[in-house]
Amino acid sequence: MDTTYMDTLAGKFPEAIAPNRRAQAAWLGGLFLLIGYLAYIWIAFDVAGAVARSSMDRAKLLALDSYAYKHHVELSMRTGDLMVNLEGNRRNAFTELPDWVEQADEETLVDMGQGFTALLSVQSLRVFEGETLIVDIEQTPAGPVLHSEPNDWMRIAPNKIEGRPDSYVRFIATKSKITLHVYSTGWENFWFDNSSVLNGTGFWQAMGLVIYAPRVDPEQSNLTLVFSEIWDNNEWQHGQVMHAMLITILMAFCGTMLAAITALPLSFMASNNINPVGLLRGSFKRLFDILRGVDALIWSLVFIRAFGLGPLSGILALWFTDTGTFGKLFSEAIENADKKQMEGVSSVGAGAIQTTWFGVIPQILPVLISQTLYFLESNTRSATVIGMLGAGGIGLKLADAMRTGQDWENTMYIISLIIAVVILMDNLSSWLRIRLIKGQEKSVL
Repeated sequence: MDTTYMDTLAGKFPEAIAPNRRAQAAWLGGLFLLIGYLAYIWIAFDVAGAVARSSMDRAKLLALDSYAYKHHVELSMRTGDLMVNLEGNRRNAFTELPDWVEQADEETLVDMGQGFTALLSVQSLRVFEGETLIVDIEQTPAGPVLHSEPNDWMRIAPNKIEGRPDSYVRFIATKSKITLHVYSTGWENFWFDNSSVLNGTGFWQAMGLVIYAPRVDPEQSNLTLVFSEIWDNNEWQHGQVMHAMLITILMAFCGTMLAAITALPLSFMASNNINPVGLLRGSFKRLFDILRGVDALIWSLVFIRAFGLGPLSGILALWFTDTGTFGKLFSEAIENADKKQMEGVSSVGAGAIQTTWFGVIPQILPVLISQTLYFLESNTRSATVIGMLGAGGIGLKLADAMRTGQDWENTMYIISLIIAVVILMDNLSSWLRIRLIKGQEKSVL
């Protein structure tokens, strides 16, 4: 732009052209306040200390456990007995040694994968990477003794030597036993557990049995056999997990619907254009503030203490919290309703109830439907968290899986199922919202 023209504008409108020093100072002051607040949080919550105390090794181990399974090879120093099992569960012990474990005389050779092998006995543990000996441990009455060079992937204590030369390979030598962990990618026995007659059968193989194979069990069809074996899987507990997921969905549905049904009539009592009594109107608004001011988690703890563990406490918690939220949203929608439509209905002789029914409800119905369906999807997540506190459902199953710190793949399975259900509920609620609101608009037109 021409400099002369700018000078002319500055002469005529100096206040408009000149920079607003006060606004600039306000932005700069806000920036410093934000930096100061972040610094306060860093110090108050001891973020640096939390980072220093974090265990990345354990995080990596849990991450590996979420998508892989491990076999345990255990040799007792007292009895010399060798046991191979899945995930350290003695119920999943091999009756016959797998082909990657070879036992000869007093020594056992274990192919640990990734190019590593282990040779163990009651006297020693030796680990090889290819042909190179990388770990040489002697088992003595006082405990394990390392004769090879220590590495940074080893932990050495007076009575325990532990090492992880690879993410999929781990060994632990103690005074009482030698344990090898051999990892493999995948979720072992996800469809059929060790006790199942279909153990070792893949999903598509099972579908082949259902479609064209002769009966495995003469007493029942292959379809019912496959379904029952998957549903009653003792390791993955598909039946119990699905039942818990259904409880969570019902908890979210009942809590949301009860809140919407309760809040709708109450919201009319809190609306300025419906209720002329200020004291009564204010009382209902404060009731909504109280209900939504207390988080659903706090309400769940209150109801768990009052009614005990179970989904009833979760339903009541969602009901109370969402009633307050719905009451505020619905009352604001009612107050913003077009008065002309109400006056038009009233002008033809309609009473107060008819005016509300035909003049207000059609206007707020899209908001009511949209918010109710949104909260139904959101409460599926909330019901999961409430369930972890004792209200039951999938949240309680997730808490149990996480509490053990083992079988992290079961935890990931439940988390994946929760995410899938939330996505499904989101898409379903969006579809219903569009269909119902468009249908309502067409009926009004």
